[in-house]
Amino acid sequence: MASVSLSSLCLTQNPNSISFSSIASDHLRFGSPTVEFGSVKKYRRERAVVCRASSVVFRNLDADDFRHPLDKQNTLILRAIPGLNELGKILLGSVAEQVMLLENIGTSLLVSKDQLSGLHQLMVEAAEILNIDAPDLYVRQSPVPNAYTLAISGKKPFVVVHTSLVELLTREELQAVLAHELGHLKCDHGVWLTFANILTLGAYTIPGLGGMIAQSLEEQLFRWLRAAELTCDRAALLVAQDPKVVISVLMKLAGGCPSLADQLNVDAFLEQARSYDKASSSPVGWYIRNAQTRQLSHPLPVLRAREIDEWSRSQDYTILLKRATQITGAKKVLTTPGR
Repeated sequence: MASVSLSSLCLTQNPNSISFSSIASDHLRFGSPTVEFGSVKKYRRERAVVCRASSVVFRNLDADDFRHPLDKQNTLILRAIPGLNELGKILLGSVAEQVMLLENIGTSLLVSKDQLSGLHQLMVEAAEILNIDAPDLYVRQSPVPNAYTLAISGKKPFVVVHTSLVELLTREELQAVLAHELGHLKCDHGVWLTFANILTLGAYTIPGLGGMIAQSLEEQLFRWLRAAELTCDRAALLVAQDPKVVISVLMKLAGGCPSLADQLNVDAFLEQARSYDKASSSPVGWYIRNAQTRQLSHPLPVLRAREIDEWSRSQDYTILLKRATQITGAKKVLTTPGR
């Protein structure tokens, strides 16, 4: 089925998408805000052998504590659009919701304490750290590394992870992906992701004004979507508490596979981000960069890596860590030197 995965629903599931998030793109569609690139942090390459991403939890964590400024700004813009709420309700009815729900869980494997208990524990721990109820987790057979979230009205939200993503990532990295998806739920992104996909896909089916409405909103919606992804990368870092884990996920999704995983280098990937930033800093480069990213649902992976590297060294992140509560008797992550 041709589809697009969403945080609040799943209209389709695009076979060419390789992004981790609640909405998948038809190819490597990422964008990024323009931010001055700072110094690159050097990371020790280590390999996790026992998992607990963190020995702390954020008892009173609010979504705005880690929400990206561009997410805040573009959310306000969306809320100011007249009639957006009503239009979304018209386009998404109860029957459509049921179709989406059954399509996504009918061919997947429900994870629980008795089924893939290790994955279940990763989700429970990530939800505990972010101070949010754990959604259901499903594993779906697919050769395309991806994960997405559904939040159907009146039903418990759930996250779907593709088998190829499980094979590609380490346990720590996979937990960071789960935390990214939890970030969408924590920030109530589901509503806006629903509208974005309904309007950019479904609105074109409305006679007359439908296409005009969708075209006029599409650019603004994609601008918000890219900002929302930056927010959820921060949620991933709050759980992993190691920027190299989050950056490694982005690196692997950009050009990794199981047979190459042990040869990938986070520092080199950040240097690549610096090269892109430098190449796009000229007037011509700036124009090409904006043309390249304007219609993308996700920021470019190298720029997402740069963003999370910078936030990991920011005062805001440091303050959040100081607010965290230590967990007594939590399992520690043991590491050995990477290959």
